[in-house]
Order: sequence, then structure tokens, then C-alpha cells
Amino acid sequence: MPHDHLSPSGHPYRADDDTPLTYWQTMEIAVRELLIEKGHLSAVEIQHQIDAMDARSPANGAKVVAKSWVDPEFKAALLKDAGSACRSLGFDIGPMHLIAVENTDDIHNVIVCTLCSCYPRNLLGLPPDWYKSREYRSRTVKEPRKVLGEFGLEVAPNIEVRVHDSTADMRYIVLPNRPPDTESLPEEELAKLVTRDSMIGVGLPKHLSELNA
Repeated sequence: MPHDHLSPSGHPYRADDDTPLTYWQTMEIAVRELLIEKGHLSAVEIQHQIDAMDARSPANGAKVVAKSWVDPEFKAALLKDAGSACRSLGFDIGPMHLIAVENTDDIHNVIVCTLCSCYPRNLLGLPPDWYKSREYRSRTVKEPRKVLGEFGLEVAPNIEVRVHDSTADMRYIVLPNRPPDTESLPEEELAKLVTRDSMIGVGLPKHLSELNA
């Protein structure tokens, strides 16, 4: 990188983000300050909620998947009403309608949001950049097998690929197949095999041999 792109500290130069506030940023500040002024919320409560949102990660979803692998009753409840089942584990799903779709020997599920980037952030954290890209959003519904192949996931011709389109009110999580030879693993160790991509449907869980790799 040319030296004129370095700051005096020697790090890459980045321009200050001193742009005017957008309409929505101004509205957020106004509503937040009004809620605090009226006593509905405190600044500390708001910061705690922001911290909780920032702490969301795929580890949340992995716990849900691992629980479904070892507890048939929980799995049945999850497939019937994913939101309620996840709340029973202490995860705040909010008002959205959450649907769990199960991979089987005959069906492979993959999730997309064709309109924007709707995503179960409560369980998976922030969506990856590729999930929000126009290419992924448009191509996944047209040529899902080819897209999956580009992620390194080759789905056999005899397996049906189902694409699920998320919306602002409805989100999905994929329940991937449990890896083989994991019958003796406790739930906590099983959760370590669950990957973010396997819960979106563009990947698979780790194999047992990868657990301590």
C-alpha cells in the first residue's frame, strides 16, 4: 500500500465519518431521548439492550440445534412452533414468526431473503456480507444447486433442494443433519459442531474429527 495512504501512526488511513445524520438517525435520537425524558427507559437500560444485541452470535442457534439433536420432544416442539421452543431456552425471539426447517436424507433446505437481508439475528447474530449481496439474493432462488456448489456444498441429484424466502415478519433456521458417530457426545460438545452456514443451509456441520482441530 502506498505510504500516502498511511496515517501518522503507520496504520491505513481511514477518513472520518463526519457526514450529516440521516432522517432515520435523527428520528432514533429524538425517540430515544424522549423515552428517557418521559421515564419509560433509562440510558443504562438502553445500553444494556444494545450490549445484548451485540452479544448475539451463531452460538445461540447452535445450542438450539444441538438440543434438537438430543431431545426428540424439543425437536417436535421446535418444528411445530420454533419461536416458542427457542423462548423456552431463554432466547428472545421478539415478535417475528420463526420457522425451523429440517434437513433429511431426501431434503436440503437453504435460506435467503430476496428483498433485503431479513435474518434470524437473535439466533445467528449479524448476517454475513454475502447473505446481503444482490447476487446471493437473486441467484439462490434461480439456481440453488450451483450457488451451493460455489460454497463447496455439492447436493446429490436425488436430494430435493428447497429454498425458503425470509420476510420482515418471518425468519427461518435450518436444522442440519446430525453428523455421524456423535451418539456419545454431550449436548455442549454437539453445539460446537454446528456452524452458522449449516443453519443457513449453505454448509454442513463439522465432522467429529474437526471438533478439536
